[in-house]
Amino acid sequence: MSDIKPLHSLASAYLHEVDLAPLSKAYEFICERHAGQRYVTGELYVDHLLAVASTLASMRLDLDTIVAGLLHGVIKEQVATLEELKKKFGEAVANIVNGASRITNVRYDSHLAHEAENIRKLLLAMGADIRVLLVKLADRLQDMLNLDAVEEEERRIKARETMDLYAPLASRIGIEWLKRELEDLAFRYLFPAEYADLTAHLESTVAERQTYVDEVIGILYAKLRANKIEPVRIIGRPKHIYSIYKKLVVQKIPLERVYDKVAFRIIVRTIKECYQVLGTVHADWTPVPGRIKDWISAPKSNNYQSLHTTVAGPLGQFIEIQIRTEEMDRVAQEGVAAHWAYKEGQKITGSDARLFKDLKRLVQSLQEVEDPNEFMESVRGELFEPDVFALTPTGEVRELPRGSTPIDFAYAIHTAIGDTCVGAKVNGQIVQLKHELQSGDIVEILTQKNQHPRRAWLQLVKTGRARTRIRQYLRREEKERSLKLGREICERELKKYDVNFRGLLKSGHLRLLLKQLNCQSLEELLVRVGNGAITVPHLVRTLQPEEFREAEERRRMAEMVERAQRAAEEHRASTSRRNAIDIDGVDGMLVKVSQCCHPVPGDPIIGFITTGTGISIHRTDCHNLLATDPKRWLEVAWSGSPQASHRAALRIRAENRKSLLADISATISADDADIVELNARTTVENIAELDVLLDVVNLKHLQTLQQHLLQMPEVIEVRRR
Repeated sequence: MSDIKPLHSLASAYLHEVDLAPLSKAYEFICERHAGQRYVTGELYVDHLLAVASTLASMRLDLDTIVAGLLHGVIKEQVATLEELKKKFGEAVANIVNGASRITNVRYDSHLAHEAENIRKLLLAMGADIRVLLVKLADRLQDMLNLDAVEEEERRIKARETMDLYAPLASRIGIEWLKRELEDLAFRYLFPAEYADLTAHLESTVAERQTYVDEVIGILYAKLRANKIEPVRIIGRPKHIYSIYKKLVVQKIPLERVYDKVAFRIIVRTIKECYQVLGTVHADWTPVPGRIKDWISAPKSNNYQSLHTTVAGPLGQFIEIQIRTEEMDRVAQEGVAAHWAYKEGQKITGSDARLFKDLKRLVQSLQEVEDPNEFMESVRGELFEPDVFALTPTGEVRELPRGSTPIDFAYAIHTAIGDTCVGAKVNGQIVQLKHELQSGDIVEILTQKNQHPRRAWLQLVKTGRARTRIRQYLRREEKERSLKLGREICERELKKYDVNFRGLLKSGHLRLLLKQLNCQSLEELLVRVGNGAITVPHLVRTLQPEEFREAEERRRMAEMVERAQRAAEEHRASTSRRNAIDIDGVDGMLVKVSQCCHPVPGDPIIGFITTGTGISIHRTDCHNLLATDPKRWLEVAWSGSPQASHRAALRIRAENRKSLLADISATISADDADIVELNARTTVENIAELDVLLDVVNLKHLQTLQQHLLQMPEVIEVRRR
């Protein structure tokens, strides 16, 4: 039978002079509403709720949070309503429970869209009250501890979600013990073989490591006391399994070469003693270059403070040493809960205010991303484990993932700085935008008012914030361009009928037009016309009155045929027959080969009746042809001399190198093809892209040339344009 006494004891140990009656009331409520309900393990669901609440109490959180932990399943399991919770337990508790439930009644087209919407709701609730996240983390910890009880596919889904979302969120609010626990549990199910190997190795050497730990602690005490420093305590603990695994993967080394499997923590009384301890340790043990980190003078965004160093310790083994005060150690373990802003009578500190502001900014930036794929990518990009700590010229620290560039740094400061970034100075030296930043770099961003984000920047940035802001700008720019073009097209077509938008609006026809084209607003209509989603023929057919459409179409077709025949008569004398084309059913019309798809003899072709310029010949797969009205298509066939030359366009992609252009030109000449025009460019990945216009005899000649180009070792792709 479930028992609330252990939870009551945990809470009463630190919630002095606080009435704990709501705990008992909540317990009675869940026993009634969840009566007979079982958790995935088979135990009573109430026992799971007690375990979640106990985790929150062990973190010494406020009463509302613990009560919400007990109640967090009632809305999700639909055994109580939000209004009912507000009446019984107050608005604060009800809102925490509601935020942690992530209930949605909307059906989505894919699992990804459903997952993205749930995470979006969680982040939004977290931004309003951080206690929502604390309840979810405690709930997820219990789920992960009992993950063996669910199906394998669900285990992997939950483990991946925990690794990508919940562990990083625990780190973001500074609760390191919870982050480590969630990472190790997720690692166990995501990489079971690697987890088993690492665990077996570490267990087999536990006695040996403990002897080494005791020896090092003794040496450290002796060194510090000899320098008149009396530490509060020295702790040696093995690093958690997932951190060791990451080191193996990143450094590409075997387990035997991971020397710093143990981390030592030296706790002292003052900040001054922290730096004295660091000097004492370095005096006798050689520090590893690049592994000394000072997070006391420049705390992490989650308020973490400590000195870190890795040294060559006893027996030549590398050991990591962390040095901090007692208060710093409490913050490092408890994170946001160390200075709990909701505790009665306790004011929020400046560092906590900065943390909450950062979390709200994170939530706001992610709320602006609509596409589910982009949203999930942005979430993972924002919740990175920082590897680079760069500084502004005024000394403000910006945390970034490894490989970040000045563009990432600029967007970390402000969107406007990122949008207008043209370059950067790193440690006083001007660098390119693709320059990779290192910890300790002092970065000054150079801007210009007329600068704007480029699509190529997406290949340079590492942070989700930068990627999201760049995409937003590009979408905005594309929309404005489409809006302008769409307005021009619509006004031109309306003018043919002596109509304008004001007249359509006044007559009520605009509402009908929007309905027929499935548009919610005039702006949406203009954008869709501008970006090609609504074609001009479709727009024209919609604008025309139904009773005049067929007659108008017949009149226009007859007019175009007449114009084409008249133009053919005028140009017959000068028209060469070497490229002659037979047109079924129509004689004596002016014919020209289309410049958009460059058909050559052997290609399947279609004729298109143009307005006043005769018949235009296209390949049957030409995108421009497929966007036209099929009523204006004519069947055509090749004729004339098989040796006549015809224009063809190729796009060649190849790995860039010296003399590449000369070698490609030589290959083309060797196949008796003439280069008419050539344009070349190089991408940021150093890939050469060449657009070549050629004179060839026929399709077989062109295909032979393509095969010979593809035989060149550097060539990646050869395709027709």
